[in-house]
Amino acid sequence: MQVFVARQAIFNRRQHVVAYELLFRNSTANYFPDIEESVATAKLIMENQLNFGTRHITSGKKALINIGPDSLKMDLCAFLPSQDVVLELLETIEPTEENYQLCRALFHKNFVLALDDFVYEPKWERFLKLIKLIKFDIQITPLQQIAPLIKKLKKYNKLKLLAEKIETVDDFKTAHRMGFDYFQGYFFAKPVVIQQKDIDINYALALTIYAQVMKQNPDINAIARLFQLDTALAFKLLRLINSGVFPVQKEIESLKQALVYLGHDHIKKLVSLIITAHVAQTKPSELIKVCIIRARFCELIANRVAPSQANSAFLTGLFSLLDAILDRPMEQLLTRLPFPDSIKAALMQEKNTLYYILETVKAYESGSWWAMEQAVVFININSDLLPKFYRDALDWSNTHQYN
Repeated sequence: MQVFVARQAIFNRRQHVVAYELLFRNSTANYFPDIEESVATAKLIMENQLNFGTRHITSGKKALINIGPDSLKMDLCAFLPSQDVVLELLETIEPTEENYQLCRALFHKNFVLALDDFVYEPKWERFLKLIKLIKFDIQITPLQQIAPLIKKLKKYNKLKLLAEKIETVDDFKTAHRMGFDYFQGYFFAKPVVIQQKDIDINYALALTIYAQVMKQNPDINAIARLFQLDTALAFKLLRLINSGVFPVQKEIESLKQALVYLGHDHIKKLVSLIITAHVAQTKPSELIKVCIIRARFCELIANRVAPSQANSAFLTGLFSLLDAILDRPMEQLLTRLPFPDSIKAALMQEKNTLYYILETVKAYESGSWWAMEQAVVFININSDLLPKFYRDALDWSNTHQYN
């Protein structure tokens, strides 16, 4: 498949290119698409850093990458090599205690932090000790309005200033005279869209891996076998190992070795990144949340009526909306998944225990009490137990959501 990214050059005072800002694109159209910030950042990382790497796009220079409030909270920065990037904290991030601690953690991991479209207020004061670059959008905040603040910021010796949206020679001369260190804008160069090839990922298989990773005691062998079933997933895993994020001590000779090297926390983050990157704008993450709640709800019911099928019930609930998420027939999707016949049958509306467990869950969700009472007869469970199971599923999902 074709993937896209735009890069816009950043110049120093001698008008030499010193870095590039990378901007997410989903086509050759050179504008930011209508997409959630966290999805855009996840896609940019997936399609670039975990493809050929940002250095390939920036010719070895630093890459400025936008990080919004959701990306910050989801720790998408964990997939970026600190020596190659500058994390551009978007203006939508608020100067809260939680965000300060997240930024502080990134600072101590040797990331260079920048503030985008900066507008000063006292709450930002303590953040400035962590920041090495501040960007001012001179179309939003005119240069003459910025002038008094420039003097205030000069007390931070290691803090550099960048004027963006420089569109005329007068803009450049004025910003240069005011002491700005770096410059960006149409006066120098417009963003250039770069088109590359990437490998299609089996999204359904990624969800299967996610189900394995979410278990309290995940089976690393089972996870490795699942990665082996998809070239793209295996490639992303090995690219992450070799991306400069982790100090590799010896050569990686197997996918299992790569997974052991990553550790459970980073495996979970990697699969979460893949899922986030593939949530389409028209299929909001609410569908994924419903699937996760369903999965746990089905599992809790199975623990009561068919304990040996609890794991299968979890997967049945997790994949019950896959056709809606991917806009493809369920039958076609199931051919690419390593499921036992009982799960495939239930998802294809064939009547078995897993089917009736899922039907019970669907009836409860929709408030169709008649349908629910009909379904529970087939699995021999008291419907009075369902409200507690549902509450437990909600509580569980809140601590296991991918985002």
